[in-house]
Amino acid sequence: MTIAEKQEQETDELRNFRENWKKEVWEKQRLQQAPSQASVANPSTTASLNQPDAKAHTHTLGRLQSRNNALEVYSRAVKHEQASELDDALRLYRQAFRLDSNVDKAYHLREQKAAPRAPETSASVTATSVQPNAENTVAGSVGPAVDGGVVRVKRRSSSAHHPERQVSGLLAQIVVEFPVPLCFEPEDEREPLHLQRLPDELLVHILSYLGVTTIELFACVSSDDIVDNYSDYRRMYIERPRLRLDGVYIAVCHYIRHGMSENAWVNISHLITYHRYLRFYPNGQVISLLANEEHEPQHVITMLKPTLRMKGFYIGTWKLSGLTVHISNLVDPSNLHARYSFQMKLSLRSRPLGRWNKLEFNGYECIKLEDGEATALALKNERPFWFSKVRSYSSNTVG
Repeated sequence: MTIAEKQEQETDELRNFRENWKKEVWEKQRLQQAPSQASVANPSTTASLNQPDAKAHTHTLGRLQSRNNALEVYSRAVKHEQASELDDALRLYRQAFRLDSNVDKAYHLREQKAAPRAPETSASVTATSVQPNAENTVAGSVGPAVDGGVVRVKRRSSSAHHPERQVSGLLAQIVVEFPVPLCFEPEDEREPLHLQRLPDELLVHILSYLGVTTIELFACVSSDDIVDNYSDYRRMYIERPRLRLDGVYIAVCHYIRHGMSENAWVNISHLITYHRYLRFYPNGQVISLLANEEHEPQHVITMLKPTLRMKGFYIGTWKLSGLTVHISNLVDPSNLHARYSFQMKLSLRSRPLGRWNKLEFNGYECIKLEDGEATALALKNERPFWFSKVRSYSSNTVG
């Protein structure tokens, strides 16, 4: 006999017991009443009048008992599902729905009532500056609050997502100095301000990608450029040239070197393979590495950091101007008395649109530090760089 059949049998027995008990009570009341009272002379009539109400009450109690049993079985099924015991969970779910077809709704309603109510977001935001005993309370949308060096940026009341974003470090120090409430004003009052339409969480996300040398340019964002050249911010992000900071650009280069042979009728040629690596950082720093085929890319990528010291490793600075990448001051950090530095000029390409995953050599020069004389280097064997995303790299940190 299944659990459902046992529960149905127990429910029928309970219903029969209640009905028999009520009949016994009515029989005792009939015997105790005086025979002279005409209104109660026929107790069978009175009992027949009260029996429908009793049956309705008994039916209601039975439904409540069935609902409680179904909820108990459904709760056990949920626990089994959370423990990845899917067979037991499926069996209990079926049993619960046989007891009550709406048990899932009753369960979720019970859970909602049992869960503590989250406090509503207040319309006023309190911003505490870094200096002690300095508080500013404002009723607005973008007030930052400082707590132990972490700034919590409150959202506008109209924002639908990310009710609170946390920033720390240098960005926290900058955000805490923002005026409260924060609002952007156009240079020309007659012109619309498209930046104002961005939600607060997106502005904070943009700031998190800016380095020390570029964050000051945030205030110089030209909305006219966006309106004139792009339809919206999404198209601007896709079509506007940018260097990828979440991975490394790799160029696989080959050349043939002729070897020596003891046999005059045999020519020996060696195919030499080497790799060039470029990794860009948001603070304007770039690291370059030239490695031969003894160092596999999967091993080099994990070591490619500013702290690396090996032959062919250089650190310099980069600047993006339109589609041209200027890399300068490439020097060996392990050689404190270097006499030469290197500089590159590359063209940024995107295959397909929006990837910005290709760098082509336009020029490569050696600079004599003593007098600044530049000597062009041959690009005969150089190949384009292709971007490779690295999960362990962070696009907004150095190292």
